[in-house]
Amino acid sequence: MTKEILLSLKGLQMDFGEGSEGVETIVPADYYWKNGSHYVIYEEMMEGFRDITRNIIRFQDSYLEIFKRGLVNVSLIFEEHKKNITSYMTPYGNMMIGVDTESILVEEKEKQIRVQVAYTLEANYQHLADCRIEMELRPREEGIHLGSE
Repeated sequence: MTKEILLSLKGLQMDFGEGSEGVETIVPADYYWKNGSHYVIYEEMMEGFRDITRNIIRFQDSYLEIFKRGLVNVSLIFEEHKKNITSYMTPYGNMMIGVDTESILVEEKEKQIRVQVAYTLEANYQHLADCRIEMELRPREEGIHLGSE
């Protein structure tokens, strides 16, 4: 995998009432392999704010961690069959977030890495939703071909 990539990041929440709500982002990012882990680094802006949040995603076979620093500050840890709780600091206030990870699947090919995470999300110790994260990394010159090999 090259250093300059495009990151497709999809999040899906399955609520009990209304059904599913999905969000997809495609951003340029930098990719590194270091000490047995994959790293993805990118920046994002929240609508209505000027400040930037720097994101670092570190993952390997059954572990994924998302660090956000800036307007939003959090370190989310996803470990298969484990529950992790952290403080999520946003411009609107702080809350306790819990992630109970069911599974993490990492598929590596020469010019593509795909990651799928299934987990339960809690806020302030209350169940919010069953969720999935899907990531796809490809070299920037290749572009993103969603759902393809």
